[in-house]
Amino acid sequence: MTRHFGRRIEAFLPPYQRFVRPWLRSAHFIRPPLVYIGLVRRKFLSSLLVVLLLRCVGQAASYQYFRMGQKTDLQTTPVAGIALLGGGSDIDEVFRWLCEKADGGDFLVLRARGGDDYNSYINGLCRLNSVATLIIPDRDSAQDPGVADIIRHAEAVFIGGGDQARYVNFWRGTPVQDAINENIASGKPIGGTSAGLAILGEFSYGALNDPPDDSSLTSADALRDPFFARITLVRDFLKVPLLQNTITDSHFAKRDRLGRSLVFLARIMQDGWSKNPREIAVDEKSAVLVEPDGKATIIGSGKGAYFLRPDEARIVCQKGVPLSFREIAVYKAASAAHFDLVRWTGEGGLTYTLSVKHGTLQSTQQGNIIY
Repeated sequence: MTRHFGRRIEAFLPPYQRFVRPWLRSAHFIRPPLVYIGLVRRKFLSSLLVVLLLRCVGQAASYQYFRMGQKTDLQTTPVAGIALLGGGSDIDEVFRWLCEKADGGDFLVLRARGGDDYNSYINGLCRLNSVATLIIPDRDSAQDPGVADIIRHAEAVFIGGGDQARYVNFWRGTPVQDAINENIASGKPIGGTSAGLAILGEFSYGALNDPPDDSSLTSADALRDPFFARITLVRDFLKVPLLQNTITDSHFAKRDRLGRSLVFLARIMQDGWSKNPREIAVDEKSAVLVEPDGKATIIGSGKGAYFLRPDEARIVCQKGVPLSFREIAVYKAASAAHFDLVRWTGEGGLTYTLSVKHGTLQSTQQGNIIY
């Protein structure tokens, strides 16, 4: 496996004697006390330690590229597709599907933090020219032309989980964003899980005001105040044609995210971004595999996927006032069901309607079941 780091720590020759001893041997030098020499020694070593630490910090903040398989890229003929993975356990079928779309080429996992554990996992499932992980942890790395070049040479891209705020803050407005969108426009497949799924739609919950390593924005907080400070929405980060006018979310039923998703839709409408936005929300251990014509299949052992669309703009979405929102059509698609993103109709699932009244969810399903 090839490991390449954006910046390397150079080898230093630590002996301060290289700088001190010639001076000591000089004819014009009057030898100072040994105590003074000790002070010079300690000062030099302290300065050297600071330099090394600063360079280590620079190294830690650099991109990292881990690759398995062939060292040279293989140009194949990939086929477009979108893999929407809801988080939790990875699903082998998702990656086999993406590998098939990549036509045996080069498979690239993008991350902002973490390691290269996906490499061996995917390599064990598929026959590919290479499997690689590219970790882009800051804006400086995202500006590196070599990083964008790695992305452009991949036949399939998969965005890992983590914190989508890092993807937005580090990659938006950089060559990384451009390269991913160029791949999509050229018909290459793309996928994402958890935070990687959250940024695939035209609209995204950016999590920009979430404290680091804090719990996620809850439905209760969002429903109580649709303008709560942690509700940060972004748009036009990635340009996936079939996901235009759409927001995506993950860990949906498992983490009770329905309420906050309805707030996201209401804010998109209230803020004038769209009059009729849509949402694809995927539960843990579930995935939606979308073909180029928009026809999707739901797989996995979770609760599946939920396709939401408001029927009309009947909302009360104001700062400090609990949300009221009427007539949101829901299509619930469990494993093996199908959904057409172009026609926005499904097969093998069930339909029901949701409303929100003063921050309280109401469902037309028996027993007021919301999921």
